[in-house]
Amino acid sequence: MPRLVQSPILEESFAIIDGEFGPHALSPMEYAVVRRVIHSTADFEYKHLLTFGPGAIAAGLAALSQGCPILVDVSMVRQGVIGMVQRTFQNPLLTAVAHGAPPAPGRTRTEIGLVRALVQAPEAIVVVGNAPTALLALCDQIEAGVVQPALVIGAPVGFVAVEAAKRRLAQLPVPQIRVEGRKGGSAVAAAILNALLVLAWEQQP
Repeated sequence: MPRLVQSPILEESFAIIDGEFGPHALSPMEYAVVRRVIHSTADFEYKHLLTFGPGAIAAGLAALSQGCPILVDVSMVRQGVIGMVQRTFQNPLLTAVAHGAPPAPGRTRTEIGLVRALVQAPEAIVVVGNAPTALLALCDQIEAGVVQPALVIGAPVGFVAVEAAKRRLAQLPVPQIRVEGRKGGSAVAAAILNALLVLAWEQQP
């Protein structure tokens, strides 16, 4: 499959990143993901913050190419990926916050919405870029055996429950790509998925 046409500014940015990245032990596909995150953030610390679970990229590429639904936590992530989804496999795209009822005591709208959306797509690729409560709810569902996502992208950002949610995800036997520590965010989560979409599209025969 021919390479997706990228903007000249994006290609120039990638060239600058390549020149500044320095030594690393990433595989070519891991590097493609990290490079896109750095492009979205201008933060080379992501070179050390992204963790790829065993087989995570292969699982993600297979699921995307097969039209697997994508479930994102918030609208900002959706806006960040919808263009690439439409250019490639046109996977069904669900947004957790759109499925949420008014927050219940001790629960967020995004958390409630994610659980509801998982009923429709228990084997979706799940992308969390904002809400650690949604990632914790997803971990609950995985541990209970209710869902088995094709891939989890765990990149919530902030100070409350963020690191705990990522540590909990790390303990689960599910294909996953995580941003360690407090950093992350909608742009980072979208960049990870967009990189996977490009890789999946371009590896087709």
